[in-house]
Amino acid sequence: MQQGLEKMALAMAALAVTGMVAIVGLIVTSVIMRKFANTPLHITEESVGLLLSATLFLGLPIVTLKARHVRVSLLSDLLGEAGHKFLQICALVIGVAFFAWLLTDAFPWWEFAYRLNLKTETTRILLYPWMAVLPLSLLLTGLIYLARLAGIIDRIDDNSELEN
Repeated sequence: MQQGLEKMALAMAALAVTGMVAIVGLIVTSVIMRKFANTPLHITEESVGLLLSATLFLGLPIVTLKARHVRVSLLSDLLGEAGHKFLQICALVIGVAFFAWLLTDAFPWWEFAYRLNLKTETTRILLYPWMAVLPLSLLLTGLIYLARLAGIIDRIDDNSELEN
């Protein structure tokens, strides 16, 4: 199961990188067109917004899997080993509950956009393919938290991760 989660997270991370490259490409193209053709690329604003949102959520599973989130360790530094492990388990339980809750809210929004065939206002880009990224990312991230809580994926020790 760990390898499957890792492969899915890596595939989503590769899509996130592709999205970042596409953002830069669209912006550079738009700037060049504005400078030399006196007209910007009309799809830039909406496309970059969609790509930025998708990239954020496509990168979330790999960041969670590799435990590279920003951490505030003030409380865990004050506690001993047992307190640290307790806080880690509490954080994982909260993470599972949080992503399950977000998933239950995200799926109806995607379904609504799909059913009504919603499109962006200016360039008429279909929204539901972009919106599908959110529930997929939330599901995979929640599964990573659940696997870590169940011991399928090793729990990360804060100090060893900071040294790498």
